[in-house]
Amino acid sequence: MATTSVTATGEEDVATAALPAPVAGGPEIAFFDVETSVPQRTGQGYALLEFGAILVCPRRLVEVACYATLVRPNDLGVVSAASVRCNGITRDAVAGAPGFRDVADAVYDVLHGRVWAGHNIVRFDLPRIREAFTEIGRSPPEPKGTIDTLPLLTQRFGRRAGDMKMASLANYFGLGRQKHRSLDDVRMNLDVLKYCATVLFLEASLPEVLTVENLLERAITRSKANGATSPEAPKPDATSSPDSSKRQRTVSRVNNSIPDGDNQETVDLATNNESSQLISHIEEMKLDGTMKMDASSSGYSGFLEPQDVSTVCIKICVAPSYQFAQRISIRHKDSPLHLCCAALKVQFGVSTKFLDNAGRPKLNIVVDIPENLCKVLEFCDGLAQRSSQESGSTSDWRPLIKKYGYVNHPTVRLNIPTIVSGDASVYSTDIYQKEPSGNIQKLAFSKVDTAELDSLFAQGNKLDAFFSPEIYDYQQNAGIRLVAKKLVVHSK
Repeated sequence: MATTSVTATGEEDVATAALPAPVAGGPEIAFFDVETSVPQRTGQGYALLEFGAILVCPRRLVEVACYATLVRPNDLGVVSAASVRCNGITRDAVAGAPGFRDVADAVYDVLHGRVWAGHNIVRFDLPRIREAFTEIGRSPPEPKGTIDTLPLLTQRFGRRAGDMKMASLANYFGLGRQKHRSLDDVRMNLDVLKYCATVLFLEASLPEVLTVENLLERAITRSKANGATSPEAPKPDATSSPDSSKRQRTVSRVNNSIPDGDNQETVDLATNNESSQLISHIEEMKLDGTMKMDASSSGYSGFLEPQDVSTVCIKICVAPSYQFAQRISIRHKDSPLHLCCAALKVQFGVSTKFLDNAGRPKLNIVVDIPENLCKVLEFCDGLAQRSSQESGSTSDWRPLIKKYGYVNHPTVRLNIPTIVSGDASVYSTDIYQKEPSGNIQKLAFSKVDTAELDSLFAQGNKLDAFFSPEIYDYQQNAGIRLVAKKLVVHSK
């Protein structure tokens, strides 16, 4: 039989003697997570395979007790190969575990009447708990309050950690790989929350110091003082402000100094060459949706057309990102690879079929690509896949290019990311419309409206695209996504 226990947590985070199940309605915050089977057909639901929770003191944010158990589903056949790839829980592991009816009392006492916390719990974990209790004919536990750290951190921390999934946040802060096991994930969730809160506290305390814009301005000033300003260094945006909507990133360098032990990385801002490298790295970060370019120009600075790309100069680069995590990027001649291509034909417009973890539609459009762009992207895809395999990743690689139609014409998906602005979501991609006269105007959107976007990117429309290839590896799926930074739609 699989063990089911509630344990106290000592000062050294070591489980001690087993305790009786905690009384429902205590003052602790219940951070919890569930692992489930992966539905294999339409209409098939999720089967609960594991429940894990930690009780956290709300005043000191320390774990005071924990509870975890595997759960045997009614039908062991739901534990498919896809399910095992997702969380590693096999049929043999749950075959001897208690059914949910046997652990329902303990789960109820851990959750009922407490504040619930977790990552994406509103859309996923809460419904699974309620379904499990309904299935055995019992009323589910009810929370005193709910803290869903996915929308909370997306709004407050911004998209500086990419898609803001737990694996991405853990990688950003150097906390290791997400294990997709309940107890491990909730502890990682608490650590991530503490790190994010600390960064936001420091930014609020030193808004004039801990901003990328401030560091960039200081770097350019020092470079000018040495009489050799880098021609690639852009001028800081005079209209920029230190508010959180700019999604400014924290840096570990204060007053142009580097603390000891920062991945052995040293930067001398008084040296013109290294100063240019730092500015280039900052530009790479700012192109993650924060840099605003002149709409009247021919394109974004640093975006290359396919014919200007030499595949022998493309490489996968793994480098330290700030103080903690690693950043994996695709580079061309030691600069981030950013691509642009004119007159791409839309094959499929925006669909609302798929949602991200925050409940927003995944906005993708499918476009035809010319042969020269296809060769560049195929080379990037093969290089990134080999790099992924060499790093030990076991994720399934998703090909970037798909063939379409009778002639197997190559197509790709362009992702239009969204960000939270106040109570609404907005596009982080700049979208323009080009009139037959050649006049280009930026389109203003107050919110995400998929119907409006779908009519704009109707099948057959042509557009100029400025985009960046980004490598992802999440929940056993890996590949390259093309993130649109600017789209110019041609009016018919």
